[in-house]
Amino acid sequence: MTSPVTRRALFGITAATIGSLALTRTPVFAAPRPGQLYRAPGLQEANAWDQIALQPLHYAYDALEPHIDRQTMEIHHGKHHQAYIDNLAKIVDANPVIRDLDPWAVMTDSTLVPEEVRAGVRNNIGGYANHAFFWNLMTPNSLDPSAELVAAIEDSFGSIEDMQAAVNDAGLKRFGSGWVWLVVQNDHLAVVSTPNQDNPLMDLGADIPILGIDVWEHAYYLNYQNRRADYLTAWWNVIDWYTVSTSFETATTSPRT
Repeated sequence: MTSPVTRRALFGITAATIGSLALTRTPVFAAPRPGQLYRAPGLQEANAWDQIALQPLHYAYDALEPHIDRQTMEIHHGKHHQAYIDNLAKIVDANPVIRDLDPWAVMTDSTLVPEEVRAGVRNNIGGYANHAFFWNLMTPNSLDPSAELVAAIEDSFGSIEDMQAAVNDAGLKRFGSGWVWLVVQNDHLAVVSTPNQDNPLMDLGADIPILGIDVWEHAYYLNYQNRRADYLTAWWNVIDWYTVSTSFETATTSPRT
């Protein structure tokens, strides 16, 4: 079906590429090319809902240590992320009308689904997509950010360090559970945060996320307990600048209809 949503973002999931820093990007839903941030209006892959599944990480659970510990990664990826997928599948199976909708249209505009299941769909499709994006943002072997991304960060914040400080500050100020994002906002970069499993694309949002950090306690509590500030500081040691740079490039060069 043709979706009323004309501005999309694709949260990529990675597949393993052993022994190489070049990563093969596999999209969550259909896209013109793997790893592309935008999706052409009305493009929907057959059985898209059935393809919402837990994908393997492109690194081992212990690969991000000491910054992110193995047990946290095992539980976060294998339990929490899987739960969002399972819960979403149950809702879709119980409400066949949802199957006729484009999953990305549903994520960006939850009013498309029946009101009685709207909150559940929003929370679980957000939990699925946000985490699929999040795993792709981390690596034990990061490259440097692209020159274009560095220039944009310096133009918007002054320096990479100033941008990191702004992200960390927003993460600390997010009350309760949620996410903090670096987004393309009009012609510059900005930092925003969202509650629960919301993201900047929901409610037909115009901000395009190129980086997002999970600040739910399950993302850090085993290693950092209540020290969210320490977790946020440590997280920058595992950032995959390749993915962020690629997302930035796509967000700023793809047609926006």
